[in-house]
Amino acid sequence: MATIGIMDSGAGGLSVLREILRLLPGERYLYYSDNANCPYGEKTPEFITDRCRQIVRGFLDEGADAVVIACNTATAAAIATLRAEWPELPFVGMEPAVKPAALGTRSGVVGVLATAGTLKASKYLDTRNHYAGDVKVVERVGKGFVELVESLELDGPHTEQVVRESLEPLLQAGADTVVLGCTHYPFLLPVLQRVAGPGVRFIDPAPAAARQLVRLLDSRGIAHSSPDSPALRDITIKSSGQSETARRILNQIL
Repeated sequence: MATIGIMDSGAGGLSVLREILRLLPGERYLYYSDNANCPYGEKTPEFITDRCRQIVRGFLDEGADAVVIACNTATAAAIATLRAEWPELPFVGMEPAVKPAALGTRSGVVGVLATAGTLKASKYLDTRNHYAGDVKVVERVGKGFVELVESLELDGPHTEQVVRESLEPLLQAGADTVVLGCTHYPFLLPVLQRVAGPGVRFIDPAPAAARQLVRLLDSRGIAHSSPDSPALRDITIKSSGQSETARRILNQIL
């Protein structure tokens, strides 16, 4: 059994844990929600990196075999530093899935919903410039999305209005594929799909992150469960603020 540390600025990283549990149901999980400092989107890279360091040290104190930075903004700001400082520790990060979106678009227009921190980070810009090719990429900050999830406003008229304000410019630009570039956003997927209509596909990078975690565990020879193993449900949640949102979302996932 492996011990996996998963961190995010809040409860959004539970969308990644949900996908990891499908592939690795029998591990011990440590989830840290840094919700006292949420959202990360407008924080400096230096601040985010320092927070990530502190959280990773806490995971290591509890015996973590691998760490998932289940936050696009934190990945962009900190993962290179974390890998340099702990080269023996497997890290999995997040990045907007521009490549599969570019390969799958029919209209030639891809939308990206992400935080401001992700959209201006070199990691995202390098990925976009490398894979977009002749595809037009239209970007938009999911303004208010993180706050909706953290307050558990996952549906309703107000939620739909907030979602519509950020999504409609992408639809008007002709996007038929939209990348969810923040781990909070998949919890708003039913609303996003309702606003967009049936002709728009949304891509969540969480399943790819889960598969990468399995590959890293295998490459390091770290024993782990398989998808058909009994579910252990050994999940510990800690947070820098109140943890009610994360616990309620976790209960929905389980």
